[in-house]
Amino acid sequence: MPESDHPRHPDDRLGRLLKQVWGYDRFRPLQREIMDASLAGRDVVAILPTGAGKSLCYQLPALVRDGLTVVVSPLIALMKDQVDQLHAAGVAATALNSSLDDGEARRRLADLENGRIRLLFVAPERLVLPDFLARLSRWNVRALAVDEAHCISEWGHDFRPEYRRLVTVREALPGIPTLAMTATATPRVREDIVSQLRLAAPDVFVASFNRPNLTYRVVAKDGAAGQVVDFVKARGDDAGIVYCQSRRATEAMAAALSKARIPSAAYHAG
Repeated sequence: MPESDHPRHPDDRLGRLLKQVWGYDRFRPLQREIMDASLAGRDVVAILPTGAGKSLCYQLPALVRDGLTVVVSPLIALMKDQVDQLHAAGVAATALNSSLDDGEARRRLADLENGRIRLLFVAPERLVLPDFLARLSRWNVRALAVDEAHCISEWGHDFRPEYRRLVTVREALPGIPTLAMTATATPRVREDIVSQLRLAAPDVFVASFNRPNLTYRVVAKDGAAGQVVDFVKARGDDAGIVYCQSRRATEAMAAALSKARIPSAAYHAG
C-alpha cells in the first residue's frame, strides 16, 4: 500500500514523533487526516483494513496531547500486545484487566492517579463500572479511542452488548473527542456506531480495501491435510497461516504438517 506524501507542517510534532518513536518517515494513507481531525477535537470514525496502521491513529496523538488517552479494547491479548510494543518504544502505557493480581493492579492504578501514563487500555466491561467512571474524572482524560468499534452494532459480525454501554463514558467525559476504529463495517454498522456512541457530526474516513498483493482461489476439498502439505512444499521456505474451524482441527493440521517435516505449531483460544 502506498504511503502518504503530506507536506510537513511548520511545527510538525506528529511527523517528528512518527520518526523518533516509531522510526517511520511517512504516514500511511488517511493516518494523518484521522490524527489531525481527532487532535482538532472532532469525533472520528475510521474504517481501515487490517495492516493499515489503525492503532497509530490514537497512539501517536496521545503523545501530542496533555493527559491520558483511554483505549477500549475487547481482548486481553490485544491489550498486552499493544502495551508491550509501546513500552519497547519508550511510551508510558498500561492496561487494566482481569489477568492482573491485586498488587500489580494497585501499582498501575497509582501510576494513573499520579499522571504517569499516556495510554490506558481497558475492556468495556470494566470501563463502564460506576467506580471506574469516577476514577476517570480524576485522570485528566483527553481522548477516548474505541477499537474494534463494530462490536457495538447488532448488525456487526462480532456484537458485544457491553459496547453499547460505552455511551455512559461519553456522558461522564463530555467534550472529549472519540475515535471509533474498525477494520470491518458496512454502511449500516457504521451508522450504528455513530448512533450508539452518540458521536457529534463525526468525520468519517474509509480506506480502500483493495489488496492487489492478495489472490483468492477456491479449490475443492479432497484430503485437506494432504492438499495443504503439497501447497506448502511447493513454496520453498515461505511462511504462512492455515485457518481451521476448531481447536481439534487446528492441532490435527499442525501435526500433519510436522509429520511431513514442515515446521508448524497450533494456536487457538486454549
